[in-house]
Amino acid sequence: MSDTQQRIDELVKTNEVLLFMKGNASFPQCGFSGRAIQILKACGVEPKAIKTVNVLEDAEIRAGIKDYSNWPTIPQLYVKGEFIGGSDIMMEMYENGELQQVLAAKA
Repeated sequence: MSDTQQRIDELVKTNEVLLFMKGNASFPQCGFSGRAIQILKACGVEPKAIKTVNVLEDAEIRAGIKDYSNWPTIPQLYVKGEFIGGSDIMMEMYENGELQQVLAAKA
């Protein structure tokens, strides 16, 4: 496992709610990242409880997270070490109540 993959793995395993995104929770820098934050807030997750990693500040993480998850896009949500998906999947799960259940079960 490369150093970047180890860094990502450590982040994923040590944070309850982790979002790899462009920007941060206070200042998302793309629409999909902003939507992901809004979905988490709508699920009742406190913004302070969301650990975010700004992929725009670290090119190695930006490239490495796509390999780590085998998922081509950012943002990427992890809850208690489990890959959930990007903003489209988050929205779909939110609309059918699944995301709230995942977040409640993991809290």
